[in-house]
Amino acid sequence: MTRVELAGGEFWMGSDAHYPEEAPAHRVRVGPFGIDAHQVTNARFAEFVSATGYVTVAERPLDPQEFPGAPAENLLPGSMVFTPTPGPVDLRHLSQWWEWTPGASWRHPEGPASGIDERGDHPVVHVAHEDAEAFCSWAGAVLPSEAEWEFAARGGLDRAEFTWGAERQPDGRIMANTWDGPDFPWRSSGESGFARTAPVGSFPANGFGLFDTAGNVWEWTADWWSGHPAEAASDCCVPVDPRGGAAEGSLDPRQPQFRVPRKVIKGGSHLCADSYCLRYRPAARRPQMIDTGMSHVGFRCAWRTSDEETR
Repeated sequence: MTRVELAGGEFWMGSDAHYPEEAPAHRVRVGPFGIDAHQVTNARFAEFVSATGYVTVAERPLDPQEFPGAPAENLLPGSMVFTPTPGPVDLRHLSQWWEWTPGASWRHPEGPASGIDERGDHPVVHVAHEDAEAFCSWAGAVLPSEAEWEFAARGGLDRAEFTWGAERQPDGRIMANTWDGPDFPWRSSGESGFARTAPVGSFPANGFGLFDTAGNVWEWTADWWSGHPAEAASDCCVPVDPRGGAAEGSLDPRQPQFRVPRKVIKGGSHLCADSYCLRYRPAARRPQMIDTGMSHVGFRCAWRTSDEETR
């Protein structure tokens, strides 16, 4: 994998112009670090599994005691797979296009009948947070913090809406693997040439030489989910290498039935549609349950250039 060394620096993190969880925009400083130019691919993840015998969360049997009353057929190993709907639906209910699929894993992205033989250069998906951390540890790396990830994704374009600038499609050019057309989640126009993931590096790099920091797959970060603190908008001081939240404060109050802690994911995915999820922007952020891999979530590795212990 190509590693890009960044000197770090000060930048505007977050946004006041889009979704509330991105606000307030505030100044942040990050120290020097390195980061992969590409998302981790199926081929690279396969090397890790071959070398270590690692079994991902999606491939492990479920413990019936953790799911009292659940039917036996729902206790098979699996993961969440995007399934297009037969027609227009109420976009407030995402359960209509996400389906728990027994047998879905990084080896079988859409379920047991699918495979990755022709997708070695696509980003690995269906990886839970601990899977991503395990790979990074094997590679001598870490997951980037949210601030590091956003600094890198911006590519030196401070406060720009997209990783490439202000316009969604400059000169009509498609810049990222996102949902094509307005008809999410039932019909893609196919303009980009990709219905799901694309080979890494299929779209232009940002100003730092990083690919797919917008779209393709969401990326895990090291930070627990939390809101940007209101005091972040203060001019009194600039946080240095901030780290977000704690496990106990990372639960999503909008989903009280799920008591699994969440980490921050960044970058958007091939399922980001302008009509529904304009989140293929560097400021965008979402909470993701740490035990849940999905068919649009992957990661990339980072390296700290100091000897500071990471957590």
